[in-house]
Amino acid sequence: MKKTFLLLFSLLGASATQAQQPLLLRHPSINNDGSVVAFSYQGDIWTVPSTGGQATRLTIHEAYESNPTFSPDGKQIAFSGARFGNNDIFIMPTTGGMPKRLTFHSSQDNIASWTQADKILFSTSREFRQIERPSEVYSISPKGGTESRMLDVLGFEPTVSPDGRFVALVRGDINPVARQAYTGSSNREIWIFDTKSKSYNKLPLFATNDVMPQWSKNNTLYFLSSNDGAYNLYQLKISNDGKAEGTPKKLTNFKDESIRHINISTDGNTIVFEQDMNLYTYKVANGSIQKINVTINADDRFDASESKTFTSGIEDFKVSPNGKLLAYGIRGEIFVKEADKEKARSINVSSHAFRDVEPAWLNDSTLLFTSDRTGGNFEMFMVQSADASEKNIFKTLKHKITQLTTTPDDESNLVVSNDGKKIAYVRGRGKFVVADISADGKLTNEKVINDSWASPNDIAWSPDNKYLAYSLTDLYYNQEIFIKASDNTGKAVNVTMHPRRDSRPFWSGDGSKLGFVSERSSGRSADVWFVWLKKEDWEKEAQDWQEKDSSPAEGAAGKSDKKEKGVKPIVIDFDGIHNRVVQVTNFPGSESDFVISKDGETFYYVTNSSSAKGRDLYSIKWDGKDLKEITKGGSNPGGLYLDKEGKYIYYSRMGGFGGGGLARIDTKAGLPESLPVSAKMKVDYTGERTQVFEEAWRTIRDGFYDPQFHGNNWAKLHDKYKERCINASTSSDFRDMFNLLLGELNSSHMGLTAPERAETQREITGLLGTELTPTANGMKVSHVVPETPVTKSKSIINEGETIVAINGQAVGQSDNFYELLNGLANEKVIVSVNDATGKTREVVVRLTNSISSNLYDEWVENRKKLVEKFSNGRLGYIHIKSMDFPSFEVVEREFTAAGYGKDGIVIDVRYNGGGSTTDYLMTILNYKQHAYTIPRGASENLEKDKLKFRDYYPIGERLVYAAWTKPSIALCNEGSYSNAEIFSHAYKSLGIGKLVGLPTNGSVISTGGKSLMDGSFVRLPGRGWYTKTTDKNQELGPAVPDVIVENEPEWISKGTDNQLKVAVETLLKDIDSAKK
Repeated sequence: MKKTFLLLFSLLGASATQAQQPLLLRHPSINNDGSVVAFSYQGDIWTVPSTGGQATRLTIHEAYESNPTFSPDGKQIAFSGARFGNNDIFIMPTTGGMPKRLTFHSSQDNIASWTQADKILFSTSREFRQIERPSEVYSISPKGGTESRMLDVLGFEPTVSPDGRFVALVRGDINPVARQAYTGSSNREIWIFDTKSKSYNKLPLFATNDVMPQWSKNNTLYFLSSNDGAYNLYQLKISNDGKAEGTPKKLTNFKDESIRHINISTDGNTIVFEQDMNLYTYKVANGSIQKINVTINADDRFDASESKTFTSGIEDFKVSPNGKLLAYGIRGEIFVKEADKEKARSINVSSHAFRDVEPAWLNDSTLLFTSDRTGGNFEMFMVQSADASEKNIFKTLKHKITQLTTTPDDESNLVVSNDGKKIAYVRGRGKFVVADISADGKLTNEKVINDSWASPNDIAWSPDNKYLAYSLTDLYYNQEIFIKASDNTGKAVNVTMHPRRDSRPFWSGDGSKLGFVSERSSGRSADVWFVWLKKEDWEKEAQDWQEKDSSPAEGAAGKSDKKEKGVKPIVIDFDGIHNRVVQVTNFPGSESDFVISKDGETFYYVTNSSSAKGRDLYSIKWDGKDLKEITKGGSNPGGLYLDKEGKYIYYSRMGGFGGGGLARIDTKAGLPESLPVSAKMKVDYTGERTQVFEEAWRTIRDGFYDPQFHGNNWAKLHDKYKERCINASTSSDFRDMFNLLLGELNSSHMGLTAPERAETQREITGLLGTELTPTANGMKVSHVVPETPVTKSKSIINEGETIVAINGQAVGQSDNFYELLNGLANEKVIVSVNDATGKTREVVVRLTNSISSNLYDEWVENRKKLVEKFSNGRLGYIHIKSMDFPSFEVVEREFTAAGYGKDGIVIDVRYNGGGSTTDYLMTILNYKQHAYTIPRGASENLEKDKLKFRDYYPIGERLVYAAWTKPSIALCNEGSYSNAEIFSHAYKSLGIGKLVGLPTNGSVISTGGKSLMDGSFVRLPGRGWYTKTTDKNQELGPAVPDVIVENEPEWISKGTDNQLKVAVETLLKDIDSAKK
């Protein structure tokens, strides 16, 4: 009995040690009779009995493969896979085998459904989508051949009813489905297309997102809706004419856990769905739900850890006080190397799976850094040699790491004083701290220099360590330079005092100047300036400086000063200091990083290269003389760092000579030299993923614009999503889970991107600029996009003609046409074409890799023609593509070109994704004319004729930007996003004109973001926007048009635009009324 008990105990112990780790299973599909479920795990396709059990792996490939879909008879599985650099459609037997590639185009082909034996439906972007953001609906035969567009509207998740008559699809613009509480104009809605009547019908469902329609027998439609908070399963009967019968029936009642994905068996009896980390079945007959217990005994596709050697990718670096060592950070580790161009060997002195950053030398043998390895926030740490006989931190084989701070907030921006006795840093969001620090890292005498909502940047100690210079942003989002006594006496002094941004303060070693970068020039470019610290220096004339430079006595004194020990106290005359500014650079483009030589004479800065694309390092004297280009070829130097002696300028290099990494120049010789690095580390991907999750979560916690998180418990959401994020089997799944976490906040401008470890092929399809339809004889040209390769005079191919061969290879019905064009972007090909009479000719065409700009231009040109038609030539039309400066320059020109000789103008911001130029546009549109002018020759009698000239003002001569002084009207819709919404709000609230269309997206927040250790990036909305006339938040508070008009679904294919037509009619009516 004792032996039996021991044996049982041993077996239980073995079972416990071999317990399966939690599995995050994705994208389930169920076969025809509900007996087998396919799903994605580790980026591969698997199957398992729907009752649970051992899973079978069907694919094994580095590429991410997902959304398996069974054929109607259950014998085959189609899926999307990125084996060639983007998602293509593949097909394989349900029992396994070599997948067959069906699509070959380098756009993203995302499988949607397979409900008809001869049609696999998928979403893609080809030649039909011009400006709308949803995808085109395509179908392809599982037997092969070339795909073709199926619908004349755009949408997501198309699926055909069992009888083939109806197509259900989801429509909506910018709105991640993860935002389950979103109820704006871009919410996802389900539409039905009737193939018999060729009509579209929107189902009357819910104000939130309705997604993922699935057909069953008897015209029953299943779908997901977030109407009650979480996504739940609903059922709706569809009539014989494609309309809803009755109201949707709610089948599940989950409160906190959304259903993420559903699929129904062909027989209509079983639905499989994805929820939390698991897969479940739902029995239609009785509503029972059963978890599918899946067992997977398989190796991972990628190693859990990997030994890597980095020679570039440096994030931050510092030079030791004696100039002999370099500390730098790469992928969350701190390394030390010798400052020698011949030696690359580096020592990892931090060695932890979590993130170690911001190296700062306390002295030549002691290094500080910050890390989130303990306590869930970034604390200050110190690393030294642990070997009493070898204090050199690089040479020692033993290192000791000591934690110096333990606070509830992050410590960041460590800056050690020049004498190594004090340290300045930032605690939390904006608490600026200065403390004494001993050689063994003990912090005492802590003082808070400034405590603000904004964090001080560019902290710099004066050469005598008596002062600190830093930049700080105010509530007007203007950045100024301040000087503050490091002992916290007196008030901080604003030394720049300008309404444009000033940043990057840098003290000259001689104590005469404080340099900075400013955008105060009329062109708003960033230039290098400095302020004279002493009034007597400011008062000197150019001749005084020339006499000083040529004085032998001054030269001798200068030499003797070098022998003196210590640093002379800095003298600053604060009274009127902001007036003592001098511009050093005034060249085209912007200057960025800069340092000043120890003697205060020479400024080194980075700006546009004169010899190549990119940026290079230059030097110039403080008085603007003796300009030199030091680096060549667009080497893109950054992070300039002057060593303590002023002998070398170190910098990181992102391109050009050396291909990245570190470099330096000798300030006397002026020659750059590469400083190679070899950083070896073991990347613990599991530990790294945990760190990335935690830091990304904390980034939102500490920086999201609404401290109440739109009414959500952010800490509770952390606990809800951590397990599924950490146990995600791929970077794509981790990204998806974290974005679901972000979606719970129902906020715009959010998202996490994550790099993929997979290395796959990358195919690029050469594009003709034509939309094609497969026929028995080849590919018929159904549409030619203007200004694309086939519209050039020697390469013309016309609509209605048929392409029968590429480079002599015939286009067969079973072949995919786009396979013939892969790898040929920017190459010439011979296209064999049959014209309408059947005559064949050969056309030489140079293919392109993108026609997106041509499609946009075509859409705009068609709007212009419609406005010309609707207004009988009285109105002009402008579409603002984006709220950026390239678009603004086009728009400023178009106000003259499109508005020339017109009575008014239509301004269109539909499908504008935002930017920052609303106020520039308001300058044009909101100009108030205060005078008018009459030049000689325009009138023979000024008093008699003066009223004829009331509308004329020398706009082109006197204004910074052009002004539009005639009537206008603006168009917006659900695709107007961010700054395009700010424009719409401003246009309406300032009374410039009427707004027509649909309410905007309701997504207005200023956003930034943070780069994470593994190369991921999390966006961070940090500033809310409120409309001044209403005091309402523009986030979830759209701009509502004065005139509401909705376009029909197929407006593009029909060539109509009801919104534009109503806008024209409204503006003309107002213009005519004003004349009466």
